[in-house]
Amino acid sequence: MASNKLPGQDALLSAIEHTPIIDHHAHALLRAEATGAFPLLSIASEASDALEASRTGLAHFRAVKQLSAALACEPTWDAVEAAIARKHTESHREWTAQCLAGIECVLVDDGLASEGEEEEMTPWNHLDAFTPSACKRIVRIETVAEQLIARHCLGSSTPSPTPDAFNAVTDAFKTEIERAIRDPNVAGFKSVICYRSGLAIAASPVAVAAGAKAAFDELYVLLRVPVADNNNNSSSSSSRAPIVRLDHPGLNEYFVHIVAGLIAQARGELKKPLQFHTGLGDNDIVLANASPALLHPFIRAYPSVPFVLLHAGYPFVRETGYLASEAPNVYADIGEIFPVISRDGQESALRQILEICPSSKILWSTDGHFVPETYFLAVKQMRQALRAVLTEYVAKGDLTSQQGVQLVQDILFNNANMLYGLGLTMKHHHHHHEPSSTPSAAVVVGRLPRAASSPSENLRLLSEYVSGRDEAPKFLSMWWNDVMSAGRMRSVPMRRVWSMLSSGQDLSFGLATAYSGLLLNETLVAGATAIGEHRLIPDFTTLRPGFRDGHLLVMSRVTEQDGSPMPLCPRSILKRTLDEAAGHGLTFDLGFEMELLFARRTDAGYEGLGFPGHSASNVRAFEHTKIVDVLEEAIEKLEKAGIFIEMVHAESAPGQYEVILPRAPALAAVENLVYARDVISACAASRGLRMTLHPKPFAMACGTASHCHMSISSPGGDLPAVYESFYAGILKHLRAIVAFTYSSLASYERAQDGCWAGGTWVTYGSMNREAPFRKVHLSHWEMKCMDGLANPYLALAAVLAAGTHGVVDREELTWADCTMDPAQLSEQKREVLGIRERIPRSLQEALGALEEDKDMKNWMGGELVERYLAVKRSEGEFLGAMAAGDRKTWIMDRF
Repeated sequence: MASNKLPGQDALLSAIEHTPIIDHHAHALLRAEATGAFPLLSIASEASDALEASRTGLAHFRAVKQLSAALACEPTWDAVEAAIARKHTESHREWTAQCLAGIECVLVDDGLASEGEEEEMTPWNHLDAFTPSACKRIVRIETVAEQLIARHCLGSSTPSPTPDAFNAVTDAFKTEIERAIRDPNVAGFKSVICYRSGLAIAASPVAVAAGAKAAFDELYVLLRVPVADNNNNSSSSSSRAPIVRLDHPGLNEYFVHIVAGLIAQARGELKKPLQFHTGLGDNDIVLANASPALLHPFIRAYPSVPFVLLHAGYPFVRETGYLASEAPNVYADIGEIFPVISRDGQESALRQILEICPSSKILWSTDGHFVPETYFLAVKQMRQALRAVLTEYVAKGDLTSQQGVQLVQDILFNNANMLYGLGLTMKHHHHHHEPSSTPSAAVVVGRLPRAASSPSENLRLLSEYVSGRDEAPKFLSMWWNDVMSAGRMRSVPMRRVWSMLSSGQDLSFGLATAYSGLLLNETLVAGATAIGEHRLIPDFTTLRPGFRDGHLLVMSRVTEQDGSPMPLCPRSILKRTLDEAAGHGLTFDLGFEMELLFARRTDAGYEGLGFPGHSASNVRAFEHTKIVDVLEEAIEKLEKAGIFIEMVHAESAPGQYEVILPRAPALAAVENLVYARDVISACAASRGLRMTLHPKPFAMACGTASHCHMSISSPGGDLPAVYESFYAGILKHLRAIVAFTYSSLASYERAQDGCWAGGTWVTYGSMNREAPFRKVHLSHWEMKCMDGLANPYLALAAVLAAGTHGVVDREELTWADCTMDPAQLSEQKREVLGIRERIPRSLQEALGALEEDKDMKNWMGGELVERYLAVKRSEGEFLGAMAAGDRKTWIMDRF
């Protein structure tokens, strides 16, 4: 079918929909029991005194439509209010998680609550429960000043201010700000002086010092005046008039100058940004005093202080963009206008910012506050605005799709990450990954993404995924992987999918328990049974194109009937391992070198499709038209799924190629691997070819592996004390691990010394391809002792579990760096390097090592290890009884 899409448009749309968001300005939520008192109309309006009139505004109409779709209720405000009330009563936590989906972390201004409202608010770090990465604080400077003034004035015993009272308060304020600058949980500061005395701040603190002192003295006297009770009795100091807010010209400006001055003196990562509320706000704002242009003299006075102009300065959007483009230390935020102005207004504001402001100076935030619906609407409408504006620019030729992808990633993630010094790595939780040219370990903070499970959330994810696509999908295929490493799939017509989700039914299906012990010759191993049933549950966060046009695919897990974890589900075992590692502060990035071989079936078996003289990286490798057609089609399909291949080249054996996948967080990387294999296999089959992962298809040619690059991506992962213990744990248990990485009789045909296959000795070496682990750079190592017949979920679970416990137990790396082929060393030289063991030389030996390793059995689960041993031993007996040629053909038919 002809496509009218522009080149790279899928990548741009994928970036818009799935780039994780650093929400650099938002507020804490109300406790669930307090949400009922919140005026819901204000989620799409700042007009507190004219809130009822907002019901007839475009922003309100749009909010009703979008919320009703998410809540599966009638598109009326009354229905939406009732549905939200039910959510907060019956499933507050799940609904909040749904509303905050797509947000990586939040920088929380926790000073929004008015006096007396603090008890109704959740703490700022409450949002950690809903974001993959830890949230941080934004300190509101007026709140700090108000608290200190109240404390000093009400705590004083004199009715009039002493000469030192003002200095005592400002000194205490400086101490608090300096403490916040040093606090790693504080990402920056914020001033709401826009609401108070306005943004026309004098360029020098000297100009306002006298006025600040006078204003403080007046405030002191006011606070010391007793308040009479109803019986006209003089009250104690606790009844004195509380300070409601700091709203005193001169004094407000002076505190802002103190903060700017302290930030200017800070060095390195302690130079934290200062945010200013600008433009639209509550009814008590004086709009004429809210233009960011008024800040120009003040900004010039502090050229080393990073300033952030919040809320696009709306309606002074162009002024905001101009200041950010003109001053190197100024950044423009385009939050809050989502969802409080109309769609056209949002798109217009985005265009006005981009008229002059570089995308490297633009940030985005939700300004979410009090209730989670504010986050939901902001995220949804922001992505729609980006899609409308950027695709138009691409169509006009003002922007390439690649530039658009970078712009989106900068605005939503990179700029805030850099400006606030967060040290995060972009993790595409919907498995959409851009190519990375950085080989070393990344710095990443956070937990694994939670899989959606509620029908309404799955319906939302599905609806968003299919919207705007050229062709309505026909089937949803649920893919899972069993202990045998066989990819399995159940496909459901979309009519039934839509029907089940729309009616609130869980989209899960019964699965015979036999699949957990079913060999590929369709026989059950001992201990497996056809009695009983598991559940197959799709993870809609993994939605991607299927292997055929018109099909969608989701990765799935297998559970017990009640939804509890099933101990034999490979995907669940890997996810549990990663969760446990995250509990110890460890996260990982992986990247696979996927080796494969194209062959043609003949009466005598399979023959490779190489050409005379086929060799590694040979330029003639792309002269084979059929293979090139397969690779081009497969790479295009993978790009549509958000998997961007980094390189392709010929390997040594006839018809053998290597396809390099991008690095990604561990679970996503494994699922990219199995998906990419199936895509390439399907493209080959459509042309009458066979793609195989057989480890040693030709006795006299190089074998086929599945090398895995890995790095510790959490903070400190590149420290030798961390990564050396990690790899020490792996090497300590490598003999047992090999039962998962070399999982077939055929695996040991490849595992030889002197063949660049990782050798047969338990060791590591810098840039040494004759060692099972090649050290590349810091925590970035390559595991070479794994082939394509391994179940990658189980193999990586075993590897990462051993490494994690190596870190926890502070294992010592007793192996020295082996920079030569260990097989060529004398026994004495190997002893000096700590090389004392060989990896198992047969499947039976590897299974025996696994059976004896009590730690590995504990980490992987005793039931899983017992079933795995039974499956692999039965498979070994079955294959071992075949003639060598028949065995090779049988394996190539299936893998």
